[in-house]
Amino acid sequence: MLKLFKGRAAKMGKENGEFKEYEPLLRDFREPVHQIKVPSKYLLLAVWAAGIGGTFQYGYNISIINAPTKAVQNFINQTWTERYSTEISSDMLTLLWSIIVSIFTIGGLVGASVGGTLAIRFGRKGTLLFNNTFALLAALFMGLSYPASTFELLVIGRFLTGVNAGIAICVQPLYIGEIAPRALRGAMAMGTSIFITGGILTGQVMGLKELLGKDEYWPILLSTICIPAVLQLLTLPWFPESPRYLLIDRGDDIACQKALMWFHGQDKYHGEMEDIERERVSALGIKPKKPWELFTDRSIRWQLLTLVVIHTSQQLNGINAIYFYADYVFTQAGIPDDKIPYATVGTGACECITALTCGLLIESLGRRALIIGGYTLMSVCCICFTIALTFQDSSPWVPYLSMVCVLAFILSFGLGPGGVTNILTTELFTQTDRPAAYMIGGSINWTSFFVIGMIFPFIVNGLKQYCFLVFLVICLLVATYIFFVVPETKNKTFLEIQNEFKSRKKIINANGTEGPLLSTPM
Repeated sequence: MLKLFKGRAAKMGKENGEFKEYEPLLRDFREPVHQIKVPSKYLLLAVWAAGIGGTFQYGYNISIINAPTKAVQNFINQTWTERYSTEISSDMLTLLWSIIVSIFTIGGLVGASVGGTLAIRFGRKGTLLFNNTFALLAALFMGLSYPASTFELLVIGRFLTGVNAGIAICVQPLYIGEIAPRALRGAMAMGTSIFITGGILTGQVMGLKELLGKDEYWPILLSTICIPAVLQLLTLPWFPESPRYLLIDRGDDIACQKALMWFHGQDKYHGEMEDIERERVSALGIKPKKPWELFTDRSIRWQLLTLVVIHTSQQLNGINAIYFYADYVFTQAGIPDDKIPYATVGTGACECITALTCGLLIESLGRRALIIGGYTLMSVCCICFTIALTFQDSSPWVPYLSMVCVLAFILSFGLGPGGVTNILTTELFTQTDRPAAYMIGGSINWTSFFVIGMIFPFIVNGLKQYCFLVFLVICLLVATYIFFVVPETKNKTFLEIQNEFKSRKKIINANGTEGPLLSTPM
């Protein structure tokens, strides 16, 4: 049958000179489905090289600052006493420590604000390599802070780690999303979430007393951020630049073909090349947009609104509250204080495992099912956790119910919003809009991170356990919005996804009213 089909196609091609029309069909006919869905080892290694010095640093820097809290505060007090011959006041110590912790988010906001511009100017891979400069400088400053008796170096170092994380969380998903084949784009893009959770877990493990968690080791612990940076500098240069960037932004057909062959193999890259070529044709004469230009483009207003909703809710959905309450819940459950760090490592392991699970499920269940399901499960956990905290002392088994709620909430977050948010940011925008979209999404994420860090203590002190009712409302609203507005993006080209949103606009213009968008089948 296949020989007959090829023969007829060849005969028609010879007669009409149109044989090229049949090449994609013949190619798809030849390729078994199971081969298309298996990533090449070079693609997997490229994802690892991008992630180890990318979003791994983001997660790692969030978690390692927790272990040396008391040791760093003692160092600040000692340095203050040596300078001014008097002990520092508790209010000033709290203020300085808060600055050291929170300056990370300010640096992240700065990094996210420039990440997209750097990705356009220097390329995705080039920006990731350059970004390691901030990590190396941060490691140097924080490592020298103790021998130099200068706690200000900690502030500078934490700011630089934030810049590094802000650029990484903006550019790494761009690179991974653009090198992955369409059928594996979701699973490959889950590398972003996997490396974040892997970084958090690694930081928690490194902070244990058996490793670098002892008081005297804190300068070494904070300086270990140089290790992922060095690993990326040694590995990422061996891999090509993003093929989409090479063809659409640079117009380099040959380099694009070579990159695709490297990532996907010589017999499987043609379909991706055709997708990129179609997107290049649609973007002819259009320059990469600035963030403010997206806000004035009415053709992408639904994508932009979705971007704002998912990135704001990622920080305001209660995950920070869960981690805040974790130590209290573990104490109430009877876990000794010296064992609580190990229980905390368990929560990090849960989130890491869930990210891996999400990577396995995302191409079969789709983006919508996972993110809607994740927010729905988080809503249920908010209700159960509020009840458990309210009746914490009523029965010996209630604290264990609280522990289950903590783990279930973390698992739900990792399965849904924690893993899918960055994938949607990649898929909702085309090449000319994507860098600016990541700048906007990253800025919103970091701003929300900073705001929740500032107001969260007041929310907890004012509402106590009922603060989770606020997060319940947020989770339900986001799940509802995604259900009615966001289409399924699984296994679709970026142009097809853009057309989904354009069809919504046509329906609105035709009817004069905004009805719910019917989602595509999952």
